[in-house]
Amino acid sequence: MQAESILNQWRAQGGFEELGGLDCFVVERAGTGTPVLWLHGFPSSSLDWHRVVEHLPGRRMLLPDFPGFGLSDKPLAGYSYSLIDQADRIVMLLARRGITNIHLIAHDMGTSVACELLARRAMGLLPVEIASLVLTNGSVYIEQARLTPSQKLLRSPAAGLYARLASWRMFRWQIGRILGQPLPPGELEAMWHLMQANDGIHALPATIAYVSERYRFYQRWTGPLEDLDLPTLILWGGQDPVAVPAIGQRLADTIPGARLEWLEGCGHFPMLEQPEAFAAIVHDFLDRQTEPCA
Repeated sequence: MQAESILNQWRAQGGFEELGGLDCFVVERAGTGTPVLWLHGFPSSSLDWHRVVEHLPGRRMLLPDFPGFGLSDKPLAGYSYSLIDQADRIVMLLARRGITNIHLIAHDMGTSVACELLARRAMGLLPVEIASLVLTNGSVYIEQARLTPSQKLLRSPAAGLYARLASWRMFRWQIGRILGQPLPPGELEAMWHLMQANDGIHALPATIAYVSERYRFYQRWTGPLEDLDLPTLILWGGQDPVAVPAIGQRLADTIPGARLEWLEGCGHFPMLEQPEAFAAIVHDFLDRQTEPCA
């Protein structure tokens, strides 16, 4: 029952927007100041952020589900699921609303979409300004990541069979292994239901292709970090067995002036494991950024 309540409340806060021929679910919260754009990870959705944003009232926010995730369309053919295309949908979403300046917050797979946006910025091809950046538990330096057994299987010739055999019990066990702390009742079940929505389980072998792109576009996505001139927060679950702490430390060492904050006891989903602490750090970071004059 908790999962149903979580899902119903989240659905009620958002709506669907056609972006490049696909219907994408987007939660938009009214508020003041520079909009905050939240990018989720694999294999979940914008719902990952719901416990954090409740502690950040008054800010304008955009929380989209990428195609292939959450309540958005999940085509089994006709869409590449490239993170290049996912970044295109984000640019479309911002253009539709006339947004030209954002705070950018990204987790897991979303950190690579963020890096694609930063690469375009470095080349003078991004049509929006980024006021600040928050990266959390994403395997930006893919050679240091420790992929889960499920991720490895989904990238193997057995991917189709594995997706067909996927079950709630298997999912609960797999996600439980990468958490540092148990989640409140209903959270994992809600995540599982959103993975199943729109036949999403069968899209998993396609959506996980982003891991290969992290190798293919490695220099494109990591190179600009060395000269990044944005206020940056690295906010990391200190017990993450996938996007290991060494990745968070390397990001902080690479990005000039980056601030590094650890959420000790947290695994791969710190925004769900310690939402109040996560929100407090983000709130402090955003408050330190100077808003542009109107």
